[in-house]
Amino acid sequence: MDFSTRCLHAGYEPGNKGPRQIPIYQNTTWYFDSSQQMAELFDLQAAGYFYTRLGNPTNDAVAARLADLEGGVAAVLTSSGQAASFFSVFNICQAGDHLVAASHIYGGTYNLFAVTLPKMGIEVTFVDPTLPLEELKKAIRPTTKCVFGETLSNPSLQVLDIEKFAELAHGSGVPLIVDNTFPTPANCRPFEWGADIVVHSTTKYLDGHAAQLGGVVIDSGNFDWLAQADKFPGLTTPDDSYHGLVYAEQFGKGAYITKMVAQLLRDLGSTAAPQNAFLLGMNIESLPLRMQRHIESAQKIAEWLEGNAQVEWVRFPGLSADGENALAQKYFDHAGGSGVISFALAGSRDDAVTFMDALRVAKIATHVADARTCVLHPASTTHRQLSDEQLVDAGVSPTMVRISVGLEDADDLIADLQQALDAVAAA
Repeated sequence: MDFSTRCLHAGYEPGNKGPRQIPIYQNTTWYFDSSQQMAELFDLQAAGYFYTRLGNPTNDAVAARLADLEGGVAAVLTSSGQAASFFSVFNICQAGDHLVAASHIYGGTYNLFAVTLPKMGIEVTFVDPTLPLEELKKAIRPTTKCVFGETLSNPSLQVLDIEKFAELAHGSGVPLIVDNTFPTPANCRPFEWGADIVVHSTTKYLDGHAAQLGGVVIDSGNFDWLAQADKFPGLTTPDDSYHGLVYAEQFGKGAYITKMVAQLLRDLGSTAAPQNAFLLGMNIESLPLRMQRHIESAQKIAEWLEGNAQVEWVRFPGLSADGENALAQKYFDHAGGSGVISFALAGSRDDAVTFMDALRVAKIATHVADARTCVLHPASTTHRQLSDEQLVDAGVSPTMVRISVGLEDADDLIADLQQALDAVAAA
């Protein structure tokens, strides 16, 4: 079936007289006729549900839909995108291990890797993703267990060369994990380019309405854990907490996700709420339509900004002059990638603040990838503690504005931006 059809039907098939929409299983527990039935579930010898922290029909239906859309074999929903990123690496890393990550990634993920993982004994090396493959290989160690990157980085809008990073990972006998939050599978499918595992903050475009907090981890099923058995003992040696079960042997292509559920959700929680999963599943139904509108409107607005004398520069992969355009043309169905644009005013930090405060339709918010247009001025919010010189060193211009183009009429948004620029000129 076509992608649009699968957004509506994948992962759930209603039975006779059953609910047409994925139903909400809000309960935490299930009833059993015998102790043996429950024992088989606890030993992973049978499929089924006994406690929502480890599995819920609503969550599983939506996870199956997302696995289908990305072209994977299995997936699990988490309570946030941060949990998904953490679980994706912690499922195969432990104290003494190492991972390589592209330096251009979401700030929350960067902090997770740079600050929290080292406290757990997991070292991380950040690399410039634009370096040639031979230079990137220097970051690999004998203890390296995965490589991580973002298809379209937040907020720098750098496009990951997925094939190059897949070659880096596979040449080292480890999987490539890719965050595909901004393009979504409607616009980019990393498995087709060699990625092994995909994560999303489902809070963003997959939901698209700022209605639920969540994440997902999706496995392609393509990485051969047994071929690299020495590197991944958690998947290839007996798990004493399940009577010596070996995940890679018993569950084959489903081993990675089964281990994540059986160990990480069991011990750490971070399970998605069924109500949130329901909202996510419902909103995915309109994903192709929404992404088309986001990208088309962002393209129009980026081109308008590019020709505006009050704008110093514009960063958007869909612009032919953008340095990321060639990679965007290769990896994305629509080169814009998403509805997010970064641009800088030709003025001062105070001018940027005046511009932001003058906006009427677009709203100041830390969120992105929403049906409603969101804007953020990092220098006066997330990076306000830095001087102009420190901002430049951090790769954030004092006058840079990030705009997440929503589903409003593009001309209305352009008119809003223009009147805000007029306010700056009049100040």
